Amino acid sequence: MMEYPLLLRSILDRANELFPQKEVVSRDYTGIHRYTYADYYRRVCRLANVLRELGVKKGDRVASLAWNNHRHLELYLAVPCYGAVLHTLNLRLFSEQLAYVINHAEDSVIFVDEDLLPLLDGIKEKLGGVRHFVVMTDRRELPATSLSPVHAYEELIASASDNFDFSRDLDEYTPAAMCYTTATTGDPKGVIYTHRGLYLHSMCLGMADSLALSEEDTLLPIVPMFHVNAWGTPFACTWFGSKQVLPGSRPDIKVICDLIVEEKVSLAAGVPTVWMGLLALHRKARYDFSSVRGFVCGGSAAPKSLIQAFDKEVGAPILHAYGMTETTPLVFASKPKSYMKDWPEDKIYDQIAKQGLLVPGLEMKVVDEEGRDVAWDGKQMGELLLRGPWIAKEYYKDPERSMSAFAGGWLHTSDIVTVDEEGFVNIADRSKDLIKSGGEWISSVDLENIIMSHPDVQEAAVIAIPDEKWMERPAACVVLQEDRRGQVEYEDITNFLQGKVAKWWLPDKIIVVDEIPKTSVGKFDKKMLRQRYAGG
Repeated sequence: MMEYPLLLRSILDRANELFPQKEVVSRDYTGIHRYTYADYYRRVCRLANVLRELGVKKGDRVASLAWNNHRHLELYLAVPCYGAVLHTLNLRLFSEQLAYVINHAEDSVIFVDEDLLPLLDGIKEKLGGVRHFVVMTDRRELPATSLSPVHAYEELIASASDNFDFSRDLDEYTPAAMCYTTATTGDPKGVIYTHRGLYLHSMCLGMADSLALSEEDTLLPIVPMFHVNAWGTPFACTWFGSKQVLPGSRPDIKVICDLIVEEKVSLAAGVPTVWMGLLALHRKARYDFSSVRGFVCGGSAAPKSLIQAFDKEVGAPILHAYGMTETTPLVFASKPKSYMKDWPEDKIYDQIAKQGLLVPGLEMKVVDEEGRDVAWDGKQMGELLLRGPWIAKEYYKDPERSMSAFAGGWLHTSDIVTVDEEGFVNIADRSKDLIKSGGEWISSVDLENIIMSHPDVQEAAVIAIPDEKWMERPAACVVLQEDRRGQVEYEDITNFLQGKVAKWWLPDKIIVVDEIPKTSVGKFDKKMLRQRYAGG
């Protein structure tokens, strides 16, 4: 069999050769920007020439501080196909963390959206290794900035040649992109994605039993492009010729709903808090979502009540998936097996509320504290271990934390899971979020999902609070539906839970809050809740 390196150049070439008329739609600062994959290809070639003019060398880290837009998409393929490494910066990091990851990665150039310049202005004295700053905007005038030297993206593109001979001699294990985890303790951890890993992961996204992405789709990625490459969808969509709709700077739920309707989006990707917001707005405005075949939900578990509501009210299913920064990210996809369609409706919803089946190409183990495999009975809990061609093998320049996280050639996820007889995996909790009360484990995720099925509850996050007798007890922080605020008592929630959970799972406290704090990628920030209500 001939040797053929798996390189991202294949993605770029295929989009240009086979789908030159397909659209990329981007919400820009002054309006909607539309162009074709043929236009996209020419601009990617121009951008590669710009990288050369800026002195970028093979292996250099080139950073992006940007929203989901067409310029960011151009960086996605121009940088790795040139031979450099695209480092997508999380724009919601604290300033100290942002400076840390830029310096730790040794970024040489930063491409930054115009409204994110203040984030860099505030830390410029700490960025000694950055040689150039390039501002991305569709406005003629650049905003004021203290950064230097600073360039205008569109001016650089306009003056560059639209011909570039991308190398075919890269090794497929060459780093193509990198992303840092949103660490809950210590500094963020860097994860490298190779050409080979991204290539194979993109193929997986097109499998019928994962996301089934294809040329027919119009994808709206709400998950940020700085977070695990928007779950890999920009690479896959470009390869398959899917229409892409990029929501731009600071999109709210109304913007998202309008784009879905106006662009006839067939697939959208986001975290559960996004879909909770969309459902709340849909109940008021009644959008026409008839074009949508699925709402991909990842980042954290989707409550069964949310899955049911989307089926019955929105008219399109939640497509449940699971992954991590270290896994590129897709690991599990929750799709019923063919014979499950004959099951009672409630049993089907119970099944697809799990994170699902391991996608082809990966291996997993679920082990107890002694390293022994747990039974696949849907009850015994263990830590999830993973390995495969798109699973990271180490943290970038971090041997100490790599040693424990990747011991024995497996990624130790710290996610505590059960596996049922069908092989469906259910995330019980992160190891740090499990509640151990009187020697028994309580899953905060399961308890949250049941509480959120209460008709008066919009969001719920469960944390452990100290207890002299039981060591830890659960407390639930809840956001009530807007029209029910001030009208729901502790007993209303706990009475609802009777018979649905074990008696000792009932929360000791119900804390009604106006808003549950979120992490930089939209997950419930339990660390902050613990600091506020549990003293830790």
